[in-house]
Amino acid sequence: MPSTLSQQLHGLRVKLLRRHEHRPFVSCLVGLYGCRWRRHERSGTQPGDCCCNKVEGFSFALLVVAFCLTLVFLYFWGQAGNDYNDFDWFNFGNLGFWFPWSVVLLVIAAGFFSYVTVLMLLAVCLLSEGQKLQLHWSHKIGILVSLTFSVVATAVLSDLWSKEWTTLLLSFQVTAPHLHVGGVLLMTSLAWPVALHVFRMNSRVKRGLITGVFLTALFALYMVPLGLYSPCIKEEGTLGPAPALIGHRGAPMLAPENTLMSFEKAVEAGSDGLETDVTISLDGVPFLMHDHTLRRTTNVHDVFPNRTDTPAAMFSWTELESLNAGSWFLSHDPFGTAGSLGAEERQRAGNQSVCSLLVFLQLAAQTHKLVIFDLYRPPRGHPYRDSWIQRTLEVIHNESSINSSQVLWLPSDLRVLVQETDPELQQTSGSRLPLDELQSNHIVKLNLHYTSMSIELIREHAAVNVTTNLYVISQPWLYSLAWCTGVHSVTTNAPQLLSILTSPLLLISPDAYKLMWILTDVLSFMLILIIFYFHWWRERRLSFCSDGKTTLDNGTYSKFRTEMSDIWSVSSSKSQTEKMANLATVTEH
Repeated sequence: MPSTLSQQLHGLRVKLLRRHEHRPFVSCLVGLYGCRWRRHERSGTQPGDCCCNKVEGFSFALLVVAFCLTLVFLYFWGQAGNDYNDFDWFNFGNLGFWFPWSVVLLVIAAGFFSYVTVLMLLAVCLLSEGQKLQLHWSHKIGILVSLTFSVVATAVLSDLWSKEWTTLLLSFQVTAPHLHVGGVLLMTSLAWPVALHVFRMNSRVKRGLITGVFLTALFALYMVPLGLYSPCIKEEGTLGPAPALIGHRGAPMLAPENTLMSFEKAVEAGSDGLETDVTISLDGVPFLMHDHTLRRTTNVHDVFPNRTDTPAAMFSWTELESLNAGSWFLSHDPFGTAGSLGAEERQRAGNQSVCSLLVFLQLAAQTHKLVIFDLYRPPRGHPYRDSWIQRTLEVIHNESSINSSQVLWLPSDLRVLVQETDPELQQTSGSRLPLDELQSNHIVKLNLHYTSMSIELIREHAAVNVTTNLYVISQPWLYSLAWCTGVHSVTTNAPQLLSILTSPLLLISPDAYKLMWILTDVLSFMLILIIFYFHWWRERRLSFCSDGKTTLDNGTYSKFRTEMSDIWSVSSSKSQTEKMANLATVTEH
């Protein structure tokens, strides 16, 4: 029994010391990576050899850089999804025609990243199989194209949309705890090919350099949580109420923006308030329009082809009523949601007209919703150039039935006069001002871009009874971050999506995160130690081969100067004995 166990252990050691070549797998890897499909074109590394020559080493380094940059850009643009609509309309204003460039850019970025990632996986698998890297020239061109795209796209977007880098940093506050776990798993999986080639190198300098770089990166990754901050790592019971929702131009994903249908959809979706933009017509009727022209959201090019670029305020209300303000929503489908509307709703959306401020205020009054709006001053030569604020107040006080307390008054012009005229209006500031100035101007709410989000800002102003509204937040992860940060309300394009969230995404307690962090690091470190020890042990044992060579398991294995050679000798003797016995039997017959 002991001898049988000993033989089994010896047999296991022999199997561990063999280098197995998985022929079909390696052939496929070599074919995909280097377009070399014939078996004789494969080339494995021998102990002491490098995994590639200088040219291939540079190509592999370029592949790693391309992988990192395409990953960064894809993550960057993926997290920028909250502002895709702004990006597309910005391009519309410059190019003159509508196209979902944001989605096209995302698809291209995902395609390049997928391509580079596949090449990275092939390279890692080849290294794990002890094969030399020989990248085909077509893939080298593909890597250069991917790298160029990522660099150029990042540079251009950084110049045009620098705020998106702040969005990226905000996203880390939500995703960093989970990205850390993914990074540790990635480094752990790379330990196998790294250890394989480190212990096959003859140069101690290269061996120490590669090992040092790998362990330094690994240790830095292990320590990342020490400098990590996330408001969504909270103790149970410390989470405040969900931020109130204010429909941005209504519910623009479900109906044409700034139309009556859009605001009704926002009310149905559970919005607590409604946001819009107000312009004064040539004959003094305040109406809802975000752009300074009518080109984007109406059919002005059909009805008034010679006035396409005329300011919206220079049209009379009669002319504005003759325009269609909904058909563009169905033809452009800015959010990709028009297809979700039923036939009746599509017909209604396509027949929307320009909405007046009076109709908007009446809807808010009937549904008891808060309202907030930007008020645009008419251009020079307009009859209401100097009385646009008084005209707007007339509609609020004399024509509509809304309570002044429902109005978050945002315009900063003549604020003191407005405050004296109607103290019940909720004065709202669109910029960060000193606390004493906010109090002296009776400001009760801040209306800021979401990139201003911080716990310190919220707490500092809440201490002097000033609440904070952030705009425009439409992605669930960004809304979750605002919730964890303590934001009081958000302006959103997607009230129908955010209203159904019952808790922030990726919310985790500090104890649970510490446990996840420690377990991940400890298990990773132990597994890496085992991998490195195994390769060190195997290469050390293989160095005692009698011929100094070790062939693959499909050929003849060299004998070791260890006790395992005895096992093979015994096995060989048994085979010879059996052959002699069989020969004797045949002779007798």
